[in-house]
Amino acid sequence: MLEFVIHSLSVAGGTLAITPMPGRTRHYPADWLRLIEWRPDLVLTMTTQAELDRKGAGTLGADLANEGVAWLHLPVADYGVPVDLDWPGVHDQVLAVLRGQGRVLVHCFGGCGRSGMMALRLMIAAGEDPDAALARLRAVRPCAVETDSQMVWARQG
Repeated sequence: MLEFVIHSLSVAGGTLAITPMPGRTRHYPADWLRLIEWRPDLVLTMTTQAELDRKGAGTLGADLANEGVAWLHLPVADYGVPVDLDWPGVHDQVLAVLRGQGRVLVHCFGGCGRSGMMALRLMIAAGEDPDAALARLRAVRPCAVETDSQMVWARQG
């Protein structure tokens, strides 16, 4: 059985990480414990509610709230890009956490495309060169950003 692995890197004074959805690789309770042990200040969920429900993670938002962890549910279809996303609001909230030396965890179903796309855009928004940011991100998660449309969205910074 695969282990729930959190791939992290330093961004804007804080820690940004991407991972598969809790519950994807094994039982949700075991992945949940690993997630909480990582001590995130903010979790960005890029999966749909149906994806969460299918793997027993449908209560993720409530579970995080019970632990005092902020949560943003930003559902995006698999291999897709955000539609009608309040980017300025997400940008400001996430960068404030990172610049305050906080920990932000982004996940999608597999921990590659959607989460990689969001992580890359945040890295660029934090002032990193797009090519250097992509290289740094793929050094810790080689599958980060899966489609051309995700790459275009991410590089908007």
